[in-house]
Amino acid sequence: MKTKTLRPDKVNVITLGCSKNLVDSENIITQLKANDYAVSHDANEAANIVIVNTCGFIDLAKEESINTILDYADRKTRGEIDKLYVTGCLSHRYKENLEEEIPEVDAYFGTMELPGLLNRLEADYKHDLIGERFITTPEHYAYLKISEGCNRTCSFCAIPLMRGKHVSRPIEELVRQAEHFARNGVRELMLIAQELTYYGLDLYKTRELPRLLEALAAVEGIRWIRLHYAYPSKFPREIFTVMAAQPKVCNYLDIPLQHASDAVLLRMRRQITRAETEDLIRHARAVVPGIAIRTTFLVGYPGETEEEFEELCQFVRAMRFERLGVFMYSHEEDTPAYGAEDDVPAEVKADRANRLMEIQKDISLELNEARIGAEMDVLIERKENEFYVGRTEYDSPDVDNEVLIPASQAYLRTGDFVRVRITGATDYDLEAEVVRE
Repeated sequence: MKTKTLRPDKVNVITLGCSKNLVDSENIITQLKANDYAVSHDANEAANIVIVNTCGFIDLAKEESINTILDYADRKTRGEIDKLYVTGCLSHRYKENLEEEIPEVDAYFGTMELPGLLNRLEADYKHDLIGERFITTPEHYAYLKISEGCNRTCSFCAIPLMRGKHVSRPIEELVRQAEHFARNGVRELMLIAQELTYYGLDLYKTRELPRLLEALAAVEGIRWIRLHYAYPSKFPREIFTVMAAQPKVCNYLDIPLQHASDAVLLRMRRQITRAETEDLIRHARAVVPGIAIRTTFLVGYPGETEEEFEELCQFVRAMRFERLGVFMYSHEEDTPAYGAEDDVPAEVKADRANRLMEIQKDISLELNEARIGAEMDVLIERKENEFYVGRTEYDSPDVDNEVLIPASQAYLRTGDFVRVRITGATDYDLEAEVVRE
């Protein structure tokens, strides 16, 4: 019998940025493993080849990416690694600048240049691996990227510059990948894209996210399907009908709204008004009672006045979102907003972000306290000190609430679903006891 021999090189893939970048890294790892490379992800152990998958979304993300590249470039200069490659959004957007400023990197690649990266490593791109993917997340959940790119024209956003136009993946291909995940123990699928609701328009000439959800829900072994990164304008409302009817589709929607002042929304080119947004939220809550809506807002956009910011605060108080995050505006070159003056001082942006989160903190506590006494299903994520830590269907990993269950009550395993009763609440977490396993 012929023995499979690994290449002598070992590769460490470093991922920066969002879950969409993580999926790209997982595809890199999958291809390299199929080419007999030993590959690790964000590992501390020695590797002689390093691939840094960068983020270029906002200033803080770009700074982190550049610092990471510089760190590994320094390690290469000291002889600690042999080869250093850079890929991802920052590399796609600023390749020529990076080549000039950090020449220690052996090669830079854009977001769509995986075959070129593999070729540089003398590895073949294996088309037969489409539908399969090594995952770096805990084995009970995986991200499923249903499309690439974005056709929206939001004035502040550089993503179309780095990711190109919207391209949907066929339903059949996504179902095959979901089946592969399920066979390998995945219980929860998190659907991600730059813009979920546009799914299918390029392939099928109609918005087909509802049909995709029905197809994925038919995959045996998958228990939860979660929706991330929807766009509010022209939202296909039949998604809520599917969510209400299909138990596997979590009553959860991540829908970044960005602002609530009509004047700011117009400058942002968001193609929606506050009234239309409120109508969409009311419709969602009417069709799917108890739905958890996660949103994000952008403060400090050029020209944002105190009055416009107060409109946003009033909107958040009125809508009482279950989950909320805030970003401070980053002045991104080559975006339409770059032509305007970045006239909101950094300290004002930070103050507005903090004020908005203080409003949300009180809302979150009130909503959490209202759950005390309720029974809920919880997916166990990990054991931490004297507690098991889990999530409800209303919570996505890393960004949302967690449920703390005393470890003395029962023996639970990561990836288990358990029934609990909520016994206590804090601003962003719940406490619970096991009702039954």
